[in-house]
Amino acid sequence: MSDLFNTATAEDSGSYSAKDIEVLEGLEPVRHRPGMYIGGTDERALHHLVAEVLDNAMDEAVAGHASRIELAMEENGSVTIRDNGRGIPIDPHPKYKDKSALEVILTTLHSGGKFSGKAYSTSGGLHGVGISVVNALSEWLDVEVARDRQLFRQRFSRGLAQGKLEDLGAVNNRRGTSVSFLPDHEIFGAEAKFDPATLYRMARSKAYLFKGVEIRWTCAPSLIAEGDETPQKDTLHFPGGLVDFLSASLGDSQTITPRPFAGEMQSDDDIGRVEWAIGWAHLDDGFSSSYCNTVPTPLGGSHESAMRSAMGKGLRAYGELVGNKKATQITGEDVMGTASSILSVFIPDPQFQGQTKEKLASPAATKLVETAIKDRFDHWLAEDPASANELLEFVLERVDERLRRRQKKETARKAPTRKLRLPGKLADCSASNSEGTEIFLVEGDSAGGSAKQARNRANQAILPLRGKILNVASATTEKLKANQELKDLIQALGCGTRSDFSLDKLRYERVIIMTDADVDGAHIASLLMTFFYREMPGLIEAGRLFLALPPLYRISQGGKTVYARDDQHKDDLIRSDFSGRGKVDISRFKGLGEMPPGQLKETTMDPSKRTLIQVHIPDRRDEAQLTESRETAQLVDTLMGKKPERRFSFIQENAEFVEDLDL
Repeated sequence: MSDLFNTATAEDSGSYSAKDIEVLEGLEPVRHRPGMYIGGTDERALHHLVAEVLDNAMDEAVAGHASRIELAMEENGSVTIRDNGRGIPIDPHPKYKDKSALEVILTTLHSGGKFSGKAYSTSGGLHGVGISVVNALSEWLDVEVARDRQLFRQRFSRGLAQGKLEDLGAVNNRRGTSVSFLPDHEIFGAEAKFDPATLYRMARSKAYLFKGVEIRWTCAPSLIAEGDETPQKDTLHFPGGLVDFLSASLGDSQTITPRPFAGEMQSDDDIGRVEWAIGWAHLDDGFSSSYCNTVPTPLGGSHESAMRSAMGKGLRAYGELVGNKKATQITGEDVMGTASSILSVFIPDPQFQGQTKEKLASPAATKLVETAIKDRFDHWLAEDPASANELLEFVLERVDERLRRRQKKETARKAPTRKLRLPGKLADCSASNSEGTEIFLVEGDSAGGSAKQARNRANQAILPLRGKILNVASATTEKLKANQELKDLIQALGCGTRSDFSLDKLRYERVIIMTDADVDGAHIASLLMTFFYREMPGLIEAGRLFLALPPLYRISQGGKTVYARDDQHKDDLIRSDFSGRGKVDISRFKGLGEMPPGQLKETTMDPSKRTLIQVHIPDRRDEAQLTESRETAQLVDTLMGKKPERRFSFIQENAEFVEDLDL
C-alpha cells in the first residue's frame, strides 16, 4: 500500500514551489479571467462594457447631479459616453498621494464612491469594479473631467496609465465626465464590434427608466448596416417613464383592459422607490423586464417575486369580493404569466447575484415592492369594475389551463397504459374514420331511444344527455371536472378541451345539438353552446358545430302532411299550403321522445331532407374580428354568467323587441 503513495520522484516534488505562485497585481486578474468580471468574452460581455460606463452616468442623473447623457458610436469602433454631472474627483487620493482619485478609480479594483452611501444614495455600479474592468479590457481608454471650470484628461491602455493626469486649462459651459474607449481585440477577438441596435436599445431603456434624464444618441453612418432602422441621431427623453415604455412595447396590440396598471411610490422612510407598468394583451405572450437602480435584472429576483405575489393576492381578493369562487385558486403566475410588465426599483446598497448583476437578492426590495403594488392594485381594480371583471375572467382562463395541465400530468403518471373508454350510453357509428360521420347530442333517454332507431348506424352516433347540463360559465373548475354528463361528452368527442384541444382528434365530422323545439330545449341548446364556446372554441371556429331543427307542429289535411318549426312557421304553412276544403289537423309534439322514429328521421336526421344551422363565432385570433369576439364573450357572460343582475338588465333593455313569448 505504501508504494502507491511514493511514486513521485525527487524532481517531481521540487517542481512546485514558492516561485510557481503568481501574484497578479492591479488589473491583471481582470485580463487573465475576464469571465469572472463580465461573464465571458462573447458579444453580450462586449456590450456589458458600455453598460458599466453608462450605469455610472445614470447614477449621476438619478442622484440629481446630471440631466443629460451623450452616447456616441465612433467610426473607429470606439464608444464615448459623456454626462454633465459632477465629474470624477481629480484631487490626490489620501491613501495614494502620488495618484489622483481618477487614476485610483480607473486602475484599482474595488475603488469608488458608492461603498459608504454618502456620495450616492442609490446606484447601479456598486462593486467598485465597473469602470476599472472596462479600462483593463480596453485597448485604450481616455477620460476627460470638467470640474470647477477646469478640464483634465488622462489616458490609459490595457489598464495602465499612459502618463499623469493632464490639466488642459480653463473651460467654460462644460462639466461632468467623458469616457471614450476601444475594446481590446486581444480579449474579445479581431472581429468583435459593437452593434448599433443593441446600444440604442440600451440607451432608450435607460431613458425610460428615469424621467429626469435626456440621452442624446449619435452613431457614425458607416456603422449602421443596410436594413438596420437604428437612427444616426436621436434625443431620448420620456416624461411618462415606464408607461411610455409599455405603450411603445405593446404597439397597436388589443389589450384586456383599456388602461394599464401603472404607478410609482417613494417610501416614507427613504428606503427606496418603485415604479411599474403592467398590461395584458389578447394575442401577445407578454414579456417581463425588471431593473434595479436602472441596471437590467434579466433573471428577476426578489423584486419580481414580490410583484407576482402582490398581483396574485390582489386579484384573488377582488375575485372573492365579487363572489367568484374560482378566484381562490389564482396565483401570481396566473396573473403575470401572460402579462407585459416593466418594474423598476431604486434602493440603497442592493445585493445582486454575481458581478454582472443579473438577479436581485435584496430582502428590502421584497417589502418595498409588495407594499407599493398590493395597495395600489386594490384601488385600481375598485376604480373600474368593468375592466377588473375583464381581467378576472381572462386570468381565470389561465387558472383553468393550469389545472388541466396538472390533472393531465397526474392522470398520465397514475395510469400511463390505461386506454380511453367510450361512455356506455353512447350509441357509436360503425364507420372506421371520422369523414362523413356525425354525433347527435339529445336530451334524455326517451329522445335518445327514438333517435337511435331513426339513425343511420353507419355514420350517425347518438349520445343522450340527462336533462340540463352544467352551466360552465358560472361553475367552478372542480364542478366541471366532477360533472358526469360533461365528462361523457368530452370522452365521446375525444378532442380534449381548452389548451389540450386538438381538432385532428375529433372523432366525428359534425357535432349536432338536437333538442326539443320548445323553451326547455332552447335552454339546453344554449347550455351546450356555452360549453363548446368556453371549452372547445376551436370546434366552432372550424365550422363543426350545428343545431338541428326538429318540428314543433305536425299539420295534416287529407293525405297531405307538413311540419312546422314554430308558431309563425305553422301560421305561414296553413295560409300557403292548405285550402279551405277538409279539416286541418294540427298536433304539437311534446318532445323528440314522443316523435315516432320514422318522423324524426324524415324531419330532423335525414341529410337529404333536414335543415341544420351552423354555429359561428368571431375568430379571437383574427385582429379584424377581435372587437366582435370581445362583444360575443361579453354577451355570453351576461346571459350565462353567475351575475343575475346582468341578465335582468339585459331583459329589461330588450323586452320591447319580443313579439311572441312562449310560456
